[in-house]
Amino acid sequence: MPSRLEQLCVEKGLKMTEQRRVISRVLSDATDHPDVEQVYRRAVEIDPKISIATVYRTMRLFEEANVIERLDFGDGRARYEESREEHHHHLIDLESGEVIEFANDEIELLKEKIARQLGYELIGHRLELYGVKVNRAKKGPGGA
Repeated sequence: MPSRLEQLCVEKGLKMTEQRRVISRVLSDATDHPDVEQVYRRAVEIDPKISIATVYRTMRLFEEANVIERLDFGDGRARYEESREEHHHHLIDLESGEVIEFANDEIELLKEKIARQLGYELIGHRLELYGVKVNRAKKGPGGA
């Protein structure tokens, strides 16, 4: 059974080799936001013949076809996720590196309102929040 990403690639007219199928499956099955090295390690577990160069080329192809999105969370690594119709944002835990996806209707309305007040029609946007868990933030000098 094809992965969601593989189906999207086929719809976009991409030729799906077996290695591209493996990489698309790895990305579809990801519950995190893997970088290329992580995608490579996971793909090699399925097909040991996949090279890192193939993974880089495939990721670039998928990104150009708009079936995956490249994310930069400020940690020096490009991370990836499937392009999805439902809009969401990310909260990045600066201590653990965990990335939490969330959606919030109030934020969406506020962004539209701000754009309108400034005389713009909002075409696109990305929101990333960075933080530390409150119980961890209070520990240390003066916060114990």
